[in-house]
Amino acid sequence: MDESDQVQPPTAPAARGARLLRRLAPAAAAALSGVLLYVSFPPRTLWWLALPAFAVFGWVLRGRGWKAGLGLGYLFGLGFLLPLLVWTGVEVGPGPWIALVVIEAIFVALVGAGVAAVSRLPGSPVWAAAIWVAGEAARARVPFNGFPWGKVAFGQADGVFLPLAAVGGTPVLGFAVVLCGFGLYEVVRLAVEGRRTRVVRRSAAAVALLSVAVPVVGAVAARPLVSDKAEDGTVTVAVIQGNVPRAGLEFNAQRRAVLDYHARETERLAAEVKAGKVAKPDFVLWPENSSDIDPFANADARAVIDEAVKAIGVPISVGGVVERDGKLYNEQILWDPVKGPVDTYDKRQIQPFGEYLPLRSLIGAINDNWTSMVSQDFSRGSKPGVFDMDGAKVGLVTCYEAAFDWAVRSEVTDGAQMISVPSNNATFDRSEMTYQQLAMSRVRAVEHSRTVTVPVTSGVSAIIMPDGRITQKTGMFVADSLVQKVPLRSSQTPATQLGILPEIALVLIAAGGLGWAIGAGVRGRRAGGV
Repeated sequence: MDESDQVQPPTAPAARGARLLRRLAPAAAAALSGVLLYVSFPPRTLWWLALPAFAVFGWVLRGRGWKAGLGLGYLFGLGFLLPLLVWTGVEVGPGPWIALVVIEAIFVALVGAGVAAVSRLPGSPVWAAAIWVAGEAARARVPFNGFPWGKVAFGQADGVFLPLAAVGGTPVLGFAVVLCGFGLYEVVRLAVEGRRTRVVRRSAAAVALLSVAVPVVGAVAARPLVSDKAEDGTVTVAVIQGNVPRAGLEFNAQRRAVLDYHARETERLAAEVKAGKVAKPDFVLWPENSSDIDPFANADARAVIDEAVKAIGVPISVGGVVERDGKLYNEQILWDPVKGPVDTYDKRQIQPFGEYLPLRSLIGAINDNWTSMVSQDFSRGSKPGVFDMDGAKVGLVTCYEAAFDWAVRSEVTDGAQMISVPSNNATFDRSEMTYQQLAMSRVRAVEHSRTVTVPVTSGVSAIIMPDGRITQKTGMFVADSLVQKVPLRSSQTPATQLGILPEIALVLIAAGGLGWAIGAGVRGRRAGGV
């Protein structure tokens, strides 16, 4: 054979390039699969992309050590959270956004280490999915009372798995999606392995197939839990979106303009009711911060609200900023057309760096300007807020609270027949934040089988049925009102009854898988040393 016909070995630079590519491929795949998970979230309706996202993540982590899992998990977290949370820097710049993502991605990194550790165990998709839920549980609690934004469940408002929210809340819904994704990878892996070796382990194949099938079958079986039928009659509710001035006003004038806009839209609705164009509501819901001027301390603000309430002639829930005993509260005020303010609810889950400033002295030492963003901390409420509005029990969940399982459930267990999520998203302009939060409210509607209304200062305001369907919604940065007859319900879903128990069970499963993996590793090292 001529020398020219012989296969020549690759040159050294080409070999180094190939090795570098092989090293970089898992890192790139981890980051891109995180981006894929982000794309599955609202405002897009591509919920199903969460499955290939976790399938690729499972492929990247399989058989790796915990240190590699930690790094790859961090890259997955960055790919997911950087675009998901970009709205946090809309007004204050990229610093807080990047800092938040850098911290939150640590939890995903720890999950990556855990998933890598259990990746060779029998039934690995189950252990891996439980570890993901455990990571979300930790992220929802620490630091600074947690930040659950980006739970996998919140990307599934349009998906086939949504009924599982009524079974065990966001932990069970998220577990099902992640299990199906990791199971999908196992199915593909075993199929490729079987084609190559002509041998397929039946037990492994059964677990892989069940990991995909059980979540889907479970979601179908849970469909009867989802209903929009009235159990306690119906009420006609009005949601007011007054809009906000976009620019050009100093702080106090801006606050007064927002209040005036909501009063004006309510009075416009009252005129339409009087003219017979719109059905008269039984009560009206205003958004969070619709009156940043304390109506208990400012007679002019009180007069504006009182006039609007009397014009419509029914109770209004007003979102106000109230100072009491030297403390600030983000408060919902039940305002009666005859009696005036008769009840209040103080927001319990207040937002760090938005409504209070953790580590104030340390942050001030770094940069005085940063502390001016939150010049006075808000105080927390201590009790659930359920208003009796014309005989209907309306549970209040103020904006950021909608992301926290306990904050929504407490209103339902306290007797709420429907839920209102008054919010103020104006700070975040036309970002995806408002759509992400709207999806949360849709998941909560199914989780607890309650009508959910979302009055927002600048949009998107909406009315959501107990089955998660949006029946009416507004545009963004427009003044508008929504009026609709909605069902009242009092039965409790399994998710409402079980509360935190499904999450605890999944965390224990995660701990069991990690314990098994660690024990197997120790025994393997001992055997190797003999």
